[in-house]
Amino acid sequence: MDKVIDIEERIPTLRERRKKRTNRKFVALLVIFLVFLAILYYSQSKHSEIQNIAVAGAAVYEKDDYLEASGLAVGQSMWSFKESAVEKRLNDLEWVKDATVEKRWLTGVDINVDEFEKIGYLERENNFQMVLSNGYTVEKPVSSIDGPIFSNFENDEARKKLVSQLSEIDAEVYNLISQVILASEETETSYVTLYMNDGNEVRTILSTLAENLNYYPSVIAQLKESQKGVIDMEVGIYFRSYDDVYGPPKEGVEDEEITPE
Repeated sequence: MDKVIDIEERIPTLRERRKKRTNRKFVALLVIFLVFLAILYYSQSKHSEIQNIAVAGAAVYEKDDYLEASGLAVGQSMWSFKESAVEKRLNDLEWVKDATVEKRWLTGVDINVDEFEKIGYLERENNFQMVLSNGYTVEKPVSSIDGPIFSNFENDEARKKLVSQLSEIDAEVYNLISQVILASEETETSYVTLYMNDGNEVRTILSTLAENLNYYPSVIAQLKESQKGVIDMEVGIYFRSYDDVYGPPKEGVEDEEITPE
């Protein structure tokens, strides 16, 4: 015979289960409410404000210049900006190759900038301006010159052609360049003169500057140690000593043709 369970005996158990379910719902709602209050308190308090902005990679311009360009400031809410929007503002700067912005913990912001490299200095009428590897000239004075000087390259197109050529030159040759001068006359072919740190002068064409100048080490290797002069790379490669070029005219003096090894 099956055992008959009195419903009244089960009522306390059912009541206990219902009470536990109610308690769990209450605790869950309480936790959600407390979390909401915490978020609300955080968003409205100084604990949600930017307390530190770190800028890494700044060399061409100062940290304050990047802070101004970013639109961020200490005391501003961490919720008031998107990293992608700040990154776009920084990447729009002509001298910046790449920029990243990251929120750090609850009150810090990290800005990392990768600037275009310095490639030389543009000679102006009364001063010099730093030139970057994308052709951009930095609008700020320089206190010292530690790279090649570019003369007569005020034209943006000509300057970009120059830096494009320089980027293809071997490092050992680039480090020998003291000055690059663009011919002042307007011609279809842009002729340039380069003064080298070892005392020689090179004449070539802008459009083939890198191709020709990379032969420079093999050219000077064929000269005597004391020989200094003009290396003409416009058509072929020819050498004439300074005495022959700038001294009194001499009969029967011809350019010495050099074949790169």
